[in-house]
Amino acid sequence: MAKKRGRGTERSKEPVLPAEGQVLCIVERVIGADHVLIRCLDNPDLVRNARIPGKLRRRMWIREGDVVIAEVWDFQPTKADVVYRYQRDELKRLIVKGLLPKEIAQLAGISEEEIEMTAQQMMMEEEEGGGA
Repeated sequence: MAKKRGRGTERSKEPVLPAEGQVLCIVERVIGADHVLIRCLDNPDLVRNARIPGKLRRRMWIREGDVVIAEVWDFQPTKADVVYRYQRDELKRLIVKGLLPKEIAQLAGISEEEIEMTAQQMMMEEEEGGGA
């Protein structure tokens, strides 16, 4: 009998932050052939063409409006590679911590009530962790 793999394993609570050379971006449009148009926070006027690597493409879907981390190419600054896609709960945590602007919440469709609930939940988790 085949062994079951743990797809439902609990992930870490801390969201991934962009490293050096990586930028937070919002997916503007899915072009096809594993390419997307993204608008990055480092230069909001510039729309970059980004490709989705096979490793990421096989694990998760990327849609319009998703917030991703992209690594900009050194030799062609108008192109990038998508490195990571944030899930909704990770975005809420980053907004509560003040690492992302509130405008991203509006673009991602996250309401103020959801952000407030996440802030309360994070405070409760800190109290539980501090008391132990």
